[in-house]
Amino acid sequence: MITGGPAGRKATLAGESRPERALIAASFVNRVGNGLFNAASALYFTLVVGLPAVQVGAALTIAGVIGLCAGIPGGHLADRRGARRVMMVALTVQALSMAALLLVESWAALAAVATVDQIAAAAGGAAWGALVARVGGDRPARFRAKLRTFVNLGVLLGTVGAGLALAADSRSAYVALVLGNAASFALCAALLLLLPSSPVRAAPPRERRRPAVTDLPFLTFTALHAAMGLQYPVVSLLLPIWISEHTEAPRWTVAALFAVNAGFCVLTQTRIGSRIETPHDGGRAFRTAGLLFLVSCPLMALAAYTPVRAAVGLILVAVFVHSLGEVWESSAGFALGFGLAPDHAQGQYQGLLGLGFNAGQALAPALLTTVVLGLGTAGWLLLALFFAALGAAGPPLARWGTRTRPQPGGAGETKG
Repeated sequence: MITGGPAGRKATLAGESRPERALIAASFVNRVGNGLFNAASALYFTLVVGLPAVQVGAALTIAGVIGLCAGIPGGHLADRRGARRVMMVALTVQALSMAALLLVESWAALAAVATVDQIAAAAGGAAWGALVARVGGDRPARFRAKLRTFVNLGVLLGTVGAGLALAADSRSAYVALVLGNAASFALCAALLLLLPSSPVRAAPPRERRRPAVTDLPFLTFTALHAAMGLQYPVVSLLLPIWISEHTEAPRWTVAALFAVNAGFCVLTQTRIGSRIETPHDGGRAFRTAGLLFLVSCPLMALAAYTPVRAAVGLILVAVFVHSLGEVWESSAGFALGFGLAPDHAQGQYQGLLGLGFNAGQALAPALLTTVVLGLGTAGWLLLALFFAALGAAGPPLARWGTRTRPQPGGAGETKG
């Protein structure tokens, strides 16, 4: 492919093959819809539907916990029946369940609809992982980095759209956000029709039915990945509270940190992530991420002891360093998560990885607000050391995982 001219650069940015471009477009559309809805979902349920916040939280928590259980079975189904087929079904269910939210008038109805949505989301997420592994081809790290760049951009654009609707503050604006998200699921499913039907790789003879849950190195990585995932709520939850309650920085600093985080990730993900391809690369990247978080967390804590201008500057520098760590951490997750999983069971392995990550995200708000905010500066320092220790485990984990992978051969392919 000639990539020297403007058309070539555009093609490379958007994907180097038709399947890559189709999956990037589908993911982008889906994340725009997510950004539209997620930023305003709590307000829709409380202000438009009229449910108490406690009931909304309980319903979504129940749905999330039940949905966690669908990741591994959904991934196994994707491995055996085809990842594209499973993901399209999951997206269709999500489109219908999202539209059904407009009919919700009670706590029980919200819990039921949200549970269906979360089950489909978990199964679809595992199938998405298998699709990414298949479409990535010879340069999987480069493709995954591009994909995440467009995913971040989609969320950013969707969030901007949600902000406009929130400014309107009307029932019709909130309804438009719900329908916009439902439409994004439907369009995403339609775009997946552009992907070619891929053969299903048969499992080796006498392999266990659920190999992922007996793969000790991968289970260990799943736990480390879930724990390192606490870095995401640091920016979205912990730092905004710290700014408002413990620093002299103005409230607009919170908006600025989100802009810096999102913009930096969009601009650097492909440049950094495309170089992290093998599990060994991923192990070193995991360590680098831990060291960057070791720097960023104390800087966030230090902002509480400085005057206004210095506090704003420290926070923005801290978010810059933290965002760099986020890019290295996500790239490490791609390299290790896909690289340690066998081709014939990518869906099941990605389902397990998603289960661990989502469980960690569910526990994160309570852990971070209780431990870090409860201990203050000491909590920030403890969190920094925690991330650094997790990162240090990356290289030995990569060596262990690579050493214990089964030798290739023996697995054929059957059409699915």
